[in-house]
Amino acid sequence: MPTALITGITGQDGSYLAEFLLAKGYKVVGMVRRSSTVTFDRIEHIQDDIVLEQGDLHDHSSLVKVMEEHQPEEVYNLAAQSFVPTSWNQPMLTGEVTALGVTRVLEAIRQVNSKARFYQASSSEMFGRVQETPQSEKTPFYPRSPYGVAKVYGHWITVNYRESHDIYAVSGILFNHESPRRGLEFVTRKVTYNAARIKLGLADTLPLGNLESQRDWGFAGDYVKAMWMMLQQDEPDDFVIGTGETHYVREFCELAFGHLDLDYKDYVTLDERFYRPAEVDLLISDPSKASAKLQWEPEVDFKGLIKMMVESDLERLQDERR
Repeated sequence: MPTALITGITGQDGSYLAEFLLAKGYKVVGMVRRSSTVTFDRIEHIQDDIVLEQGDLHDHSSLVKVMEEHQPEEVYNLAAQSFVPTSWNQPMLTGEVTALGVTRVLEAIRQVNSKARFYQASSSEMFGRVQETPQSEKTPFYPRSPYGVAKVYGHWITVNYRESHDIYAVSGILFNHESPRRGLEFVTRKVTYNAARIKLGLADTLPLGNLESQRDWGFAGDYVKAMWMMLQQDEPDDFVIGTGETHYVREFCELAFGHLDLDYKDYVTLDERFYRPAEVDLLISDPSKASAKLQWEPEVDFKGLIKMMVESDLERLQDERR
């Protein structure tokens, strides 16, 4: 039974990855921060099947301790300060966790077991003000937020440890991936959740920012499979993971509200508070390398993703009312 360590296991991606690895027969160890409030909702259904250990990307010694105790063959670093707007309000925290945290994990691997395979969660936000369309593994980075800058550091320090210390270290440059487990602060979940609230008469309006932003959206459950596939290759390499399609935020609203027989124009209002200081207008992936080398393809399409999220939020809200 191979052992996998997942940082950020309580997040959207961590929970789907844990499910996937358990189904593959892995022993799954999840690293969680010490907190006075329990935030295990996403992994509650598998909590008896995984091992949870306290640790923090701020604290190198805690990472070493977890590595020494469990000796994982695979390490997936999914922990980060991952909400882009927060990175402007807390740029130093974002740098400490999302950038330097990667170095601490890599150092723990180097010190304890340099044969462990490492996956770093890179992000399409690294492309920022895009230099070419679509974006591939060879597209230059031009991040437009402290989060994007921190992710660029995490990406390149992963490359550096691969080349300098002969560690099997890869980065998955994942484009936007969503699910019913997405946090309510993210625009996709904000849309589906509030569309359901409006349908049930629990809200009247939904304030949003730039409806003309374009993103490449896929299903998180599909994307975690790509993470695992990257660590099964003979040689470490970096991959762009996405659908190869782009859609406006406006389209997302139209389909989400339309699934509930509502017209988004009657409810969505524009609020300048939700505009970014430096906007990322167009993100669209070129996942051809992942398709060719990993044989990875997304299974859930854009409309299917929105339907899944809207119906989940509607059911959740209806259950709360009972």
